[in-house]
Amino acid sequence: MGEITKMEERGAKVGILGATFNTGNMGVSMLAAGAIRCVLHRYPRAEVMLLDYARESRPFEIIHEGRPVRIGFVNIRFSKRFYLPNNIALLLLLAVLAGLVPSRALRRRLLERNRYMKAVLETEAFFSLSGGDSFSDIYGLGRFLYVALPQLLVLLAGKRLILLPQTLGPFRGGFSRTVAKYIMKRAEVIYSRDHSGLRATRELLGLEEGDRTLRFCYDLAFDVDPTPPGELKIEGLRSGAAPLAGVNVSGLLLAGGYNGGNMFGLTVEYGDLVRQLVAHLIEKQSAKVLLIPHVFGGPDSVESDTGACEAVYEELKAKYEGRIGVVRGRYRHDEIKHVIGQCEFFVGARMHACIAALSQCIPTVGVAYSDKFAGMMGAIGFAETVIDPRRMGVGQMLRIVDEAYGKRQSIRARLEEVIPQVRQTIRGALVDVPCEGEAELAPSRPRRLAEGN
Repeated sequence: MGEITKMEERGAKVGILGATFNTGNMGVSMLAAGAIRCVLHRYPRAEVMLLDYARESRPFEIIHEGRPVRIGFVNIRFSKRFYLPNNIALLLLLAVLAGLVPSRALRRRLLERNRYMKAVLETEAFFSLSGGDSFSDIYGLGRFLYVALPQLLVLLAGKRLILLPQTLGPFRGGFSRTVAKYIMKRAEVIYSRDHSGLRATRELLGLEEGDRTLRFCYDLAFDVDPTPPGELKIEGLRSGAAPLAGVNVSGLLLAGGYNGGNMFGLTVEYGDLVRQLVAHLIEKQSAKVLLIPHVFGGPDSVESDTGACEAVYEELKAKYEGRIGVVRGRYRHDEIKHVIGQCEFFVGARMHACIAALSQCIPTVGVAYSDKFAGMMGAIGFAETVIDPRRMGVGQMLRIVDEAYGKRQSIRARLEEVIPQVRQTIRGALVDVPCEGEAELAPSRPRRLAEGN
């Protein structure tokens, strides 16, 4: 009996790393939902759990193909309190020490005394997302380690690791590059969501062209369905026939990045770009503008789009009364996707806000603060609708917006051809990723699919 058949018959336990619903970042939640859908399309009876950082361990429930599915959650901690039984540093130490024990049975008994390690050992394979773009040191070494350490843990526990579609790199520092190579050389399959990532990773790992260890697949969030919210709060917009343009304002860019010092190297002031963009859409294109957050959070959160959207709205509402509005309240990832789906045109600084629009065939312009935008948009054939405030002036960016807005009907028609193919590709991504049963507990390099059976 083949390995895939055995996996399907017994309902394998699989884990997902680097994505959760326990976050205000709807892009991360969209990735979690997309990963679960991808896994369940391939292995309908699989028991899926999320392994991620949190103070509490609470399961989730999602609807997949019309049926409720319970998603387990194992919480680990990224904390200075080393004594916590789920501290990632302690778990890594346990895995390393267990590798020194010669007896496999004894290793397992020792590790299973920790219930978090027991959950890892009972899981057959782990699928890692790293938040979509955090398997890199562009956000700092701390953020990189945050996503890399759980991957090291499952490898040290002898478990199989598959890197789901994400942005791979860049790795600017020698330490992060070494850790990334260690992880990727031991992963069974590595998926990049853009073609430039394939080339860079192939060079980093010294892989030959055609090595099936490294593959392309679209971002999994393209295959997430929208759901109408029970209640939607929109402030400021009057009803009317004008086209509705959605604008996602990034709180992170408005704050200058995590360090507040123009972390991403923009050559224009982001707040000024947003103000001119809104004015341009309303005055030149005669559109209504709806400001849409995609990362929810309080006033003290540097990442929150909520406050950024409110700030822009408060500044411009008097000048554009009735023609500018803001989405208020907090929504799930699928609900905010539904809201985005009501727009005729969209401009977003959060990549997964853009994916929420594109996957619903809405003409979209992405505001890039990293190369991931060009990679994602280029993969579906729309690299020309990316504006890059790191390299472009405001005038050039507004001209690109104008051109996309003027061609929005033809862009929609192209998307209606492309998006069904994208979703079909995602659903078949794991078609030849089998389950090999329970792996050895000793730290070892799992066999790659490219090496054969």
